[in-house]
Amino acid sequence: MKEPIVYIVSDSVGETAELVAKAAASQFVGKNTVIRRFPYVEDISNLDEVFTLVSLNNGVIVYTLVKPEMRNYMKQETKKLGIKSFDVIGPLIDTFETMYQLEPLNEPGQVRKLDEDYFKKVEAIEFAVKYDDGRDPRGILRADIVLIGVSRTSKTPLSQYLAHKRLKVANVPLVPEVDPPEELFKVSPDKCIGLKISPDKLNNIRKERLKALGLDDQASYATMQRISQELDYFEKIANRINCKVIDVSNKAVEETANIITNYIRDNH
Repeated sequence: MKEPIVYIVSDSVGETAELVAKAAASQFVGKNTVIRRFPYVEDISNLDEVFTLVSLNNGVIVYTLVKPEMRNYMKQETKKLGIKSFDVIGPLIDTFETMYQLEPLNEPGQVRKLDEDYFKKVEAIEFAVKYDDGRDPRGILRADIVLIGVSRTSKTPLSQYLAHKRLKVANVPLVPEVDPPEELFKVSPDKCIGLKISPDKLNNIRKERLKALGLDDQASYATMQRISQELDYFEKIANRINCKVIDVSNKAVEETANIITNYIRDNH
């Protein structure tokens, strides 16, 4: 007996229909099902070509067509020609339309767009982790945004928050005893954001941090003298770069992130 041929017909890539067909065929051990994919079918003439092939080979059509006129034509013609066909997505679109009381977009490729969006987010999150806290200065020139600031100015949480908006963020801590990486002065000033904070606020944050670590909150890290030294150094570097500076003293991460995204949008 001739091996059955399954024709995958889609107005997008056709991955969904092919996966469904393979899942069904896998239930029949010892049978080799031939699958041929016809992606990006855009008009009725393309469907007519498929019908001719299927009729010659006594095949079956598994399809994902989101445009109503294409789905209707597929149903009518396969019935008329006696071709076996299976609509993977149509009935579910109709069910959702009734359930949501909304008109569907009827635009092919929406799943792929969602997938791309998801993977961009994952890539941005991985980027933020890799180039966190000045770990690798090579990320500075590859980043969409570079955050600079002294310790405890929310650089890391901001990097992660912005990553969920699909922005690649590198952050660089500024310490008087350590020269900033050369890359920081090569990146466009429009991509660089300085995070400043009031001495009193930073003093409180650092003391709480030391306590949480079980350390003496009188350590030099949290003294006003040390904080003033670091903040002066921050001002010096930010002025040299000529970047935008945001005071995060009384701002939530979300609020600062919105300021940054608006600034980046307006300057690119």
